[in-house]
Amino acid sequence: MNVLATVLLLLTFAACKKYNSAGFTPGTGAPAISSVHTYSKTDTTTRMDTVVAYDSSGTKSLSFKFKSNFVTPFDSTTTAGNLGNYYIIYGSNLGSTTKITFNGANAYFNRALITDKSLVVQIPSTTPFIGPSATDSLVVTTLYGKAWYKFRIIPPPPTVNAMSDYNFWTGSQISLKGVGFTSISSVGLTGTAATVTVVQKTDTTMTLQFPSTTVSRASLVFTFSLTGAPQTGTMAMELIDLDNAYAIFYKDNFQNSWIDNSWSHPSGPSTEATHSAPGTSSLRANYPAGAWQIEGWAGWNGPGGGFSYDAGYKYLTFWVKGGTADHTLVLVGDQMTGGYGQIQLSAAMAIQKIPTPKGVWTYYRIPLGTGTNQLNFWAGGNLAKQLGFFLQGQSGDVDEVMYFDEVAFVK
Repeated sequence: MNVLATVLLLLTFAACKKYNSAGFTPGTGAPAISSVHTYSKTDTTTRMDTVVAYDSSGTKSLSFKFKSNFVTPFDSTTTAGNLGNYYIIYGSNLGSTTKITFNGANAYFNRALITDKSLVVQIPSTTPFIGPSATDSLVVTTLYGKAWYKFRIIPPPPTVNAMSDYNFWTGSQISLKGVGFTSISSVGLTGTAATVTVVQKTDTTMTLQFPSTTVSRASLVFTFSLTGAPQTGTMAMELIDLDNAYAIFYKDNFQNSWIDNSWSHPSGPSTEATHSAPGTSSLRANYPAGAWQIEGWAGWNGPGGGFSYDAGYKYLTFWVKGGTADHTLVLVGDQMTGGYGQIQLSAAMAIQKIPTPKGVWTYYRIPLGTGTNQLNFWAGGNLAKQLGFFLQGQSGDVDEVMYFDEVAFVK
């Protein structure tokens, strides 16, 4: 609690003549609300979404954050409030309060912080702020009546809780889930003047269509308005433009002349699963029960005979869909330490170990460079011709099928 707020409240309470166990005698007249005041100086909203990614130093990152600060003077009179924030209601005959609602949502209040002239209350996070239920109604109910006060709920800042993809290309679409999207007026990308088209928008869902860009990685920038002046918020998690990457597979096809290099079939492009809807295909990989097997792809047919070393490339990125049980794959490459071989989990670097939860798509972005917590992708030579995933056989295994999509090297 803000110290000044505590002092003000104690002075308010001390001013009330103590006649009963509540410390005052509640008024028996009809309640009335004269004003509502802010309770704190700053309202900070932070949201997080879990992904598996690494920064350029090889440190694993499990979240992105979208953060906005809204600063108001302490103890200022207001007719609008933020979800989850505390406010002080001033008026008369408030001592016998039994219920406080914002737009019909029951609000929490502490009876120890009630006087006949003031209430401290928190706006429920479930309070409607759009739609027919958003009636701008603050209602205090006492033993002797109700007091109504016009009080608007400020929409939360655009907050992304989930995304359908972290990669895009010209014309592709990504769906977002979260809250506060109705306040968005435009969407941009860091590092480019190109704008993202909002295809569909409700307060909790939004579909974006992406333009052609010249950037390798960029973050979404939302322009929105909550109380008047436009504000901007940048999502810290980067998206990847696969049109500007060295791709092995996306847009339902192998790219750069890479081919299937699997040990068992059917393998390669398959319409049985896809991550990049409305795409139709991904890369199928088969792992027979009990086998010690690598499934992967080869680039020796491509221009230059493979993927040549380029210090500008920072990451390998891909989606993988697990099979019928949880597994951990080992990522291997012909120029990586250990080569394109059967590297057991006990011998693999931590960054090579790829958990694949059963039946779901998981996104990975892994640094390619040299040193600790890096793939050291070109450790054995400057021309990489193979990339794959080894599954160590275990007693009791069943035949497994996994799928890979949007496999690419990114600058």
